Amino acid sequence: MSSKRSRTTESESEQTVQQHAPVIKRPDSLSVKLNNHYSPVIVFAHGAGAPSTSEWMIRWKNLLANALNPVEIVTFDYPYINGRRKAAPKPEKLVGFHCDIARKVAAKYPEHPLILAGKSLGSRISCMVAAENDIEASAVVCLGYPLKATNGVIRDEPLLQLTVPIMFVQGGNDGFCPLESLEIVRKKLKVSNSLHVIENGDHSFQIAKKNLELTGMTHEEAEERAAEAVAMFVSQITSEEVIDRAIVSLQE
Repeated sequence: MSSKRSRTTESESEQTVQQHAPVIKRPDSLSVKLNNHYSPVIVFAHGAGAPSTSEWMIRWKNLLANALNPVEIVTFDYPYINGRRKAAPKPEKLVGFHCDIARKVAAKYPEHPLILAGKSLGSRISCMVAAENDIEASAVVCLGYPLKATNGVIRDEPLLQLTVPIMFVQGGNDGFCPLESLEIVRKKLKVSNSLHVIENGDHSFQIAKKNLELTGMTHEEAEERAAEAVAMFVSQITSEEVIDRAIVSLQE
């Protein structure tokens, strides 16, 4: 993959924030799926409290597979999941393990864009991995980024270090990521960034029955729309990479 570089300037990032306001129009899934010759490969990390085999992870793995047409979605368990430790260690202690997974996947599919995706804790660590100099990720997809710690601290450092595009899928009622706080952080980012809000969703995108009745859609439809928004984002990023490669090839 090409060397790391910031995809936008700060002013361009602010324009992207406006452009990528919460997606409301449902795209045609077929129009955003990528060509098999340049389909992405996805490394998908689980959250703090459940392994890669949880119902949530399996459901979202299927959603991403259907929407993005990836060459492969690789899931894994952080070491603490299989041990006696109940609580997840600090993210910094898991970055090395996650990096090893990403390197192996990138080596297996050198011609395919590497997308780092994660749920909650997995999304935070994915951002840290993407900042490593030898990890050539094309983008990061955060499914419920845990921006606000239980003590109220805003955990934005991994986001501010990013040099690749990032997309957030957040529940509108997610206490771990108040949307107003996220907007402040997004304006600070120097990379292209996008946001899709699952209205009335919590940290795991669950929506109360009364709110579903108001929106006139099912929970499954709400998540499908989110996955399609991710596909549009990834398609745009990878298409830009194809153009960049073509320009470099012509200049050589």
